[in-house]
Amino acid sequence: MKTTELHKGSLLVSEPNIIGDASFSRSVVLLTEYDENGIVGFILNKPLQFTLNDLVPEIGLELPVFQGGPVEMDNLYFLHSIPDLIPNSHLIADNIYWGGGDFQRVHHLISENKITGDEIKFFLGYSGWHKDQLLQEINERSWVIKPNTSSELILSDEIHGLWKKEMLELGGSYELWSNAPENPSYN
Repeated sequence: MKTTELHKGSLLVSEPNIIGDASFSRSVVLLTEYDENGIVGFILNKPLQFTLNDLVPEIGLELPVFQGGPVEMDNLYFLHSIPDLIPNSHLIADNIYWGGGDFQRVHHLISENKITGDEIKFFLGYSGWHKDQLLQEINERSWVIKPNTSSELILSDEIHGLWKKEMLELGGSYELWSNAPENPSYN
């Protein structure tokens, strides 16, 4: 796929040759911002070992938290499908929005049971690149660019096998890599 197809809402799927990188090995990243200033995205398939309730105990909801990327891992970000409840949200893809209202509003909506777990997904940190940096990584075959054909999966907690699913959709030699162990020395 050509790099000209890289845009907000695209997926970056890590090539099988990214080995030993805890953040990006076998990752699927949704790009949420793409312009001349840089690129921002969130890793969709790297759940952390704690929940939103662990980070914000008074929230009282055991939602999973995902590693969004290696940048600003002390900040909480969210994607959602409820722009009518969270004003100033940024449309990313088909019914997928980034941010918007402040976290206090989101906290209130969750405590009032007006937001459910399948409408919002939380991330610690984000993935960020300078435009030229990402283009170089794509040219070095670290990433494959894919159109987002799975908007319903973006907010889902059922992300087990997402990287493999994307590899199978790419077809060809990617099908073979989809079944290889993460560490080739285990083969």
